[in-house]
Amino acid sequence: MVKFLAAFMFVIIFVAGEANLDVRAAAVNDKATWLWNPMMIVNDEQEALTFLEQKQVNKVYIQIDRKFSQKVYQNFIQHAAGKGIRVYALDGAPEWCVQNGLTDQSQLMSWLANYQKASSKMQQFAGVHLDVEPYLYNGWTTNQQETIKDYQAMLMKAKNSLDALHLPIEMDMPFWFDQISYKNSYGKGLLSEWVIAHTSGVTIMAYRDSASEIINLVNNEISYAGKLGKSIDVGVETQKSAEGNDVSFFEEGETYMNQELSKVSNHFARVAGFNGIAVHHVGSWMTMKP
Repeated sequence: MVKFLAAFMFVIIFVAGEANLDVRAAAVNDKATWLWNPMMIVNDEQEALTFLEQKQVNKVYIQIDRKFSQKVYQNFIQHAAGKGIRVYALDGAPEWCVQNGLTDQSQLMSWLANYQKASSKMQQFAGVHLDVEPYLYNGWTTNQQETIKDYQAMLMKAKNSLDALHLPIEMDMPFWFDQISYKNSYGKGLLSEWVIAHTSGVTIMAYRDSASEIINLVNNEISYAGKLGKSIDVGVETQKSAEGNDVSFFEEGETYMNQELSKVSNHFARVAGFNGIAVHHVGSWMTMKP
């Protein structure tokens, strides 16, 4: 009888433990968004926070404007933390791939070092999220391999700076980087795999308006990230796109978007490498039709 009770209790504890693991796994999944206009938190921080809370966002990439006082970001991060929202510093531009752009990057890193030092733990950034799209720089068409190498150098420089600040680095990445090869002093392979390997996390800009298409676009990256113990957030678009009606959920509205994103999340629910959803961006999401 004692042995039976012990075995029964073990099963209960084991099952409960597994359930708790599932709850924790679900809880840490990202629901992220980009906040490109920091004037939103200057003009009406509460409105922005209320919106984020209503949408159950737990991770925000907020654009850094060095003209603003540190207090603007400190207040926002502290108030966001009270709602369970992590805030990442957001910056970057295609020109960051070249020498002049590295100056902008250095200025950001200097600003972050000063900011983190001057801020309490509740006011500090949780990490840095870079949006550097090298294919928008003219060198991508004139000398793609050289531009790729410059892009890799930029990322490594940023990573070294952020390692010194003990901050994780994340990147935005288009879904088609798994079709771009590189061969240079950084080795050879697919650019998508190189970026995933050298960052803490990647948000894939899988800008399509159906779950099946989105799933198909990100399968390779999520599989590779899982092998490395890295994380992928799947990004979708809400603003009107000039690239076609299948790029954004702008036309269909939020209800349809949520249905499709639920399908994506369910498909990858137990797949290593999948870490959540990211919706681009706060401004267009706020004005999206129901």
